[in-house]
Amino acid sequence: MSNIDFQNVHTMIGADAIIEGNINLDGGLIVYGKIKGDVKTKGPVRIAKTAEIVGNIFASDIQIGGIVKGNITVSDRIVLGNQSTVNGDMVYRRLYIEEGAKFSGRCDLSGD
Repeated sequence: MSNIDFQNVHTMIGADAIIEGNINLDGGLIVYGKIKGDVKTKGPVRIAKTAEIVGNIFASDIQIGGIVKGNITVSDRIVLGNQSTVNGDMVYRRLYIEEGAKFSGRCDLSGD
């Protein structure tokens, strides 16, 4: 996960930001700070190593470098980076787990 794909990412939450509440977007999101609430977007979500999300995430795809405490539902792929921690269920079409990633929950392959 050394190279984060910034394509279609239009919104950034900085490392010093703490957001309490749900976030709804059409485009992509990259998070360096903390979110306490659900994230819903039609675009991709990128979670940096410094980031933490406590809430459910709905997106087209997601790359995780930090911490997620909640369920993740994507229409395409989930990438768990080598320093990521996920506590929650995941629904996806493709799943990539790098060595060192920590995951606790259920995995479900989404149907067409």
